[in-house]
Amino acid sequence: LTMHQFIISSFSTYLNALEKKSSMLCVKICYFVRYWITEFWVMFKMDSKLSKTMEEFQELVKANGVELHCHLIDTTQINSRDWSRKLTQRVKANTSKKRKVSLLFDHLEPEELSDHLTYLEFKSFRRISFSDYQNYIMNSCVKENPTMERSIALCNGISQWVQLMVLSRPTPQLRAEVFIKFIHVAQKLHQLQNFNTLMAVIGGLCHSSISRLKETSSYVPHDVIKVFNEMTELLSSYKNYDSYRRAYNECTSFKIPILGVHLKDLISLYEAMPDYLEDQKVNIYKLYSLYNHINELIQLQEMPLPLEANMDLVHLLTLSLDLYYTEDEIYELSYAREPRSHRAAPLTPSKPPVVADWASGVSPKPDPKTISKHVQRMVDSVFKNYDHDQDGYISQEEFEKIAASFPFSFCVMAKDWEGLISRDEITAYFMRASSIYSKLGLGFAHNFQETTYLRNELT
Repeated sequence: LTMHQFIISSFSTYLNALEKKSSMLCVKICYFVRYWITEFWVMFKMDSKLSKTMEEFQELVKANGVELHCHLIDTTQINSRDWSRKLTQRVKANTSKKRKVSLLFDHLEPEELSDHLTYLEFKSFRRISFSDYQNYIMNSCVKENPTMERSIALCNGISQWVQLMVLSRPTPQLRAEVFIKFIHVAQKLHQLQNFNTLMAVIGGLCHSSISRLKETSSYVPHDVIKVFNEMTELLSSYKNYDSYRRAYNECTSFKIPILGVHLKDLISLYEAMPDYLEDQKVNIYKLYSLYNHINELIQLQEMPLPLEANMDLVHLLTLSLDLYYTEDEIYELSYAREPRSHRAAPLTPSKPPVVADWASGVSPKPDPKTISKHVQRMVDSVFKNYDHDQDGYISQEEFEKIAASFPFSFCVMAKDWEGLISRDEITAYFMRASSIYSKLGLGFAHNFQETTYLRNELT
């Protein structure tokens, strides 16, 4: 029921069934379709042509005097009942222990960063439906597949954020400290068995805009370089990601796969095996093999999240990952930090393993409404944690520390009171910065004035 569309459309199957006129067969088909709608409702939501065909089938059932069975093939119940809950279900953070976390990057422990990046990754991963995988396999791209596109954009956004956080520091020693911190984050991600975000972090550190920072590399200890090299070997594409596959297969319980590797496997399988065997028989083994691979990924979405998440920190990270720089801009930052003349030992081996860059064309470019929502949530979180006397102001010193947690520089801000900054000023400040660095243009900042903020979970 889920796999036939890889070979023949539901509409064609329906037309074939029409050729066999039998009241008994009609009743059997009605019960069969009922099971299809109940168990695989998402196919009817994703395929408008299939839903329309079911309406035509209802009319045909009535015309053949079997109107009693029309309710069996009624697809309107999909929207009226709670069957679609899983598609939009939120990830619930473990709240058994309420912990206080800092919103300042320099104060965050690697474990806190890895936990919250994993929260964001898993929230994105578990929204990918069976139909999304099917769509990607058949089209070999994310066109008209927004769920898959958002997942890829998150991965690329994390990788870019890692590069920018390193490059945001003015001295080689400070850049090395950020580099070392992300290596420790990578170790924690490995322990969490979150391979997709691990790939994003290590991919960011392997990027040539970072690896060329020779002066920075001189401040990175040899033991950290050793761990870095081990991670790049783990994620290397050598022998079709053999090291990663062995590590992944040894994992039990919660794990997040490198999505690009498994999608590549699915496409290879889809293209390698024929749709039909001799005598035009459907290649059931092909469908069975594809189903097993996709179902393994779907089953991982049901695993409980083994960590706690602080939503204030989630809001801050989400806004940080909204930013978008071009490759040229990142290299410009890199050369501004260390011109070509600097010489020192490289951060990466002379022949670094190839880390996957499977979706370089998908960039995190959120729309104005999304950025407005993320800014408002982040500002709420800042004032909840730093406006201790609840007068609607925080100190200039606290603001500068918070601003340093973002991988971009801000303009100088005027203050309402001596040494104090208001909620409205901070909101306007982040709106302007986000509009510039998300490539939405300076005029975009003025569009936020009348945006309504709804207090609900991240979507």
